[in-house]
Amino acid sequence: MSKPKCSEDEFVRLWGELGGAAAVARRLGIGERAVHERRRGIEARRGIRLDAKVPPEVPMVDQPAPDDLELRALRAQIDAARRDQLDAEFVRRKIIGLAREPIDPPNWLVKRANGLGELGVPTLFASDWHWAEVVDPKQVNGVNEYSLPVAHRRARRMVEKTIALLRNCFAGAAYPGIVFALGGDMVSGDIHEELQATNEIEIMPTVVDLIGVLAWCIRTLADEFGQVFIPCVTGNHGRNTQKIRAKGRAYTSFDWLTYAMLTKQFEADPRVTFLIPDGPDAYWRVYGTRYTMTHGDEFRGGDGMIGALGPIVRGDHRKRSRATQVDMGYDVLLVAHFHQLIQLQRLIVNGSLKGYDEYAWRCGFPYERARQALWITHPRHGITFSMPVNVDDESPGVSPAEWVSWPKAV
Repeated sequence: MSKPKCSEDEFVRLWGELGGAAAVARRLGIGERAVHERRRGIEARRGIRLDAKVPPEVPMVDQPAPDDLELRALRAQIDAARRDQLDAEFVRRKIIGLAREPIDPPNWLVKRANGLGELGVPTLFASDWHWAEVVDPKQVNGVNEYSLPVAHRRARRMVEKTIALLRNCFAGAAYPGIVFALGGDMVSGDIHEELQATNEIEIMPTVVDLIGVLAWCIRTLADEFGQVFIPCVTGNHGRNTQKIRAKGRAYTSFDWLTYAMLTKQFEADPRVTFLIPDGPDAYWRVYGTRYTMTHGDEFRGGDGMIGALGPIVRGDHRKRSRATQVDMGYDVLLVAHFHQLIQLQRLIVNGSLKGYDEYAWRCGFPYERARQALWITHPRHGITFSMPVNVDDESPGVSPAEWVSWPKAV
């Protein structure tokens, strides 16, 4: 008989796994006669009968107990979650180079103004740019038009008008800096079939073009006001998933990618500070006024009478309740998403750069100009001056012949 090439235990295991003499012989490189002789010898010594299906008296080391199987499954899930987290962290920290520590608001946001003429800190709320979306004027009765060239003009007009309002309407006013809040939906995205078919360019060139425009806005504001603080949140249009996610929302958004690349671009400019939270909301303070910004796509409901105000107020109530419970209370909530400018003391809902579109026309929503919110936070009085920044083409309006008029008797 040929010399055995494996131990008895290994032979028994192979016999059970491979199903008989022929397969064992091929595995060990010996004849079937030698395999049968060895089988008979093992059966005689151990007093057993080898079965090709279940190896007898062999410890089941390769088949863990049910508890071990559950433990292995849990460990696999944890390892997968860690890999996803490490991937996101690697992109955020290593490739893009964002700081691991949370960003503290710059000192000029919380230091009380002492100089004469300092009205406080202005905030320009920019959101819902829907970059690369096209609005056909023929489909909205000519009340609006939107394309990349129009978007470029409106972005420049937004910054120029902001500077004009803050400088010309308040003669001699001084500001320690400006807050440039980015509220999401900065790109049109491909979340709907109609957007995929009608967007002017694909999403990657859209992001590149948008970064260039936002960089000009930030640089111009920094040149004018000295310091710029930029809190950012993601919207729902910039996602690259079919449905909006609660987990990892930021890392699946082209809004977040835009903000991260801008942070990298301005990392050597001490005048510019970004706040890019990992979650859906951003928190900061201007003097004693506490702000929270969210995009607002989680606020749903409403009807034809109250419009968007109902779900927004209800959503604000829920957020305030939760924020108080976790010691993150706020005074003013900033909301984008609804393309409707509402400026109140406790709630500011932003308009849009895009303006009125085919969807709003089909749903019968009230007409809303393309505009963004602007206001000033005073160190003692909170929000004092609120001003819409209209970015669409100016209408001829009425002749300013009289500063006030009323019906006169004939």
